[in-house]
Amino acid sequence: MSPEPARSRTPLRVASTAHRVSVGKKPASFKQWASDRMTFPARWVRNPQSLWVRKALFQVHLWTGIGVGLYVLLICVSGSVLVYRSELLRTFSKRPTIVAASGQPMAPEDLTKAAQQAYPGYQVIEVWQPKNPNQAAEISLKRGQGTTIRLFHPYSGEDLGNKLRVGYRFTMWLLDFHDNLLFGHSGRLVNGFGALLVVLLSLTGAVIWWPGIKKWRRSLTIGWRANWKRLNWDLHSAVGFWTFAFVFMWGISGIYFAFPDPFQAVVDFFDPLASVQRQPRVGDTMLAWLARLHFGRFAGWSVKALWAVFGLVPPFLFVTGALMWWNRVIRHGPRQFE
Repeated sequence: MSPEPARSRTPLRVASTAHRVSVGKKPASFKQWASDRMTFPARWVRNPQSLWVRKALFQVHLWTGIGVGLYVLLICVSGSVLVYRSELLRTFSKRPTIVAASGQPMAPEDLTKAAQQAYPGYQVIEVWQPKNPNQAAEISLKRGQGTTIRLFHPYSGEDLGNKLRVGYRFTMWLLDFHDNLLFGHSGRLVNGFGALLVVLLSLTGAVIWWPGIKKWRRSLTIGWRANWKRLNWDLHSAVGFWTFAFVFMWGISGIYFAFPDPFQAVVDFFDPLASVQRQPRVGDTMLAWLARLHFGRFAGWSVKALWAVFGLVPPFLFVTGALMWWNRVIRHGPRQFE
């Protein structure tokens, strides 16, 4: 038999080359190749870091936290102090001021004149003289929207100072700051929008916390021996997970205090008021408990202490989050923990 023509061998070389080219098209990373072929739920369970949705939520969480971090810090620190509001007000309540009696006490008209001379531009709205002749008189003064109560000597008309002690006034100032940002109803509305952002931070944080089915147990704990970047991430992630319910509850209740009507409308929709309502509705009871849970003043000192400590968690998360932002954005550090 004659040898096979040479042209019959050329296709073999071409085919071999073609085979080598097709083999050479394998992706550099088999893990990436496998991840690209997973369905969305499967990628979420196994490798959520590769999903653009998670990356987008990460940016929302990061920049929202940086934007409202200082606000959250101030509101939460003041809230932790105000858990003990009743105790603080009792501690700083002014005891009756006792003066030496000499002659006849001044008439209310004379005390009014003394107050107007001491505080020109103020309007005297009330003069209260206690039955005890040795106790200072109290005079309420008003200018514009502000009102103050001063103590006056009932015999000489001397101004003895503010009725309320500095600690009492500071506690009331802190309460107004926490509730209304010192701007009345407008400040309360701003607080409502701030609470909305806290809820957004809670929900996005819960989503991006999930590290994948193989690593989720690690995200529940803190690696104390890791480098500071990893330790900071672990602290933010683990503390955020274990305190999620508290932060989310404070956000929802903050929205309720600023915008109660939508919550009440939901209760009325599912359980309309009867003409004669003998028992509180379930929805009303739930809203009442939402308010109690916000303040933590419903079960004694142990719960108050727990609420005061947990109230400092959002500021802690802000600090650890700000450190991550500084390391990622300012220092252009590694981004392996996204």
